[in-house]
Amino acid sequence: MRQADPLRDGHGRVIGDLRVSVTDRCNFRCQYCMPAAGLPWLDREQILRFEEIERLVRLFVSMGVADVRLTGGEPLVRRDFPALVRLLAPIEGLRDLSLTTNGYLLEGMAADLAAAGLRRVNVSLDSLSQDRFFQITRRDALPQVIRGLEALERHPEMAPIKVNCVAMRGFTEEEVLPFAELARRKPYNVRFIEFMPLDADHAWSEDRVLTGAEIRTMIDAVYPLEPQPRESHSTARVHRFRDGHGEIGFVNPVSEPFCGDCNRIRLTAEGRLRTCLFSMHETDLREPLRDGANDDELERIVRDAVWRKELKHRVSEPGFRQPPRTMSRIGG
Repeated sequence: MRQADPLRDGHGRVIGDLRVSVTDRCNFRCQYCMPAAGLPWLDREQILRFEEIERLVRLFVSMGVADVRLTGGEPLVRRDFPALVRLLAPIEGLRDLSLTTNGYLLEGMAADLAAAGLRRVNVSLDSLSQDRFFQITRRDALPQVIRGLEALERHPEMAPIKVNCVAMRGFTEEEVLPFAELARRKPYNVRFIEFMPLDADHAWSEDRVLTGAEIRTMIDAVYPLEPQPRESHSTARVHRFRDGHGEIGFVNPVSEPFCGDCNRIRLTAEGRLRTCLFSMHETDLREPLRDGANDDELERIVRDAVWRKELKHRVSEPGFRQPPRTMSRIGG
């Protein structure tokens, strides 16, 4: 396999994690992500083909990227998605191939994804109440998502199953203990993720963020917690339940940023490289790829872009500007 020097940014951080969006389309309309009417979708020709994604992933892996997560939009709406997993899973040097999904299509696809070589799944789920699930997603689909999670349980080769809940003040408070109880009775690693300024309606404000510390206090009062050491580059601060029944995590990009050892970059569905979730600048890889650039030329473009990776996201600092892309058009 082609092996290059590690991919580093100008602050000395070694890049090891790539998030790849495979589509901007989604079958939900979550309030913190997309307007009720949806967004204009990209044309098919604008989106990277599976073979193009494979080539770019191989290039990134040759530069030391070992973890790849497939995202969207909702990645499972991309036609023949398991075929992409089959292309990527055998890549030498790729340690972890995972998926972030809303879970709606998982029930019918879990077996195919496991057979294709997927190693881990994160399911986005913001409420365990059917009415409140509809309120946040604008879709009456909670039973389908729960059945999708149960389908994953039948495939231990894709464990651990992670459940991600966006924490929003005025909504999530009622969900905290039900999710803690879910983490105690099911083999799920539940993560609360602070609401970030990536919504299409630009309605985010800092006072709408329910912080990880507040949620941790709510849980600890009922189910005592004990902190676990933070792994290098990890986004989550993990706590175990003191009685040994499961764990719960807190991803706190607003109240406790983890930019200092961030090793993540992102590739959008149309092939633009983003070096931070909140980047205002992008680097086009699709055009040189389709114009016939060889791997050495693509590597130079990638290294130049990554060298300029932002030191930190600057959310909550004076002068912060929300990026024009919504979360659905970046990839989580």
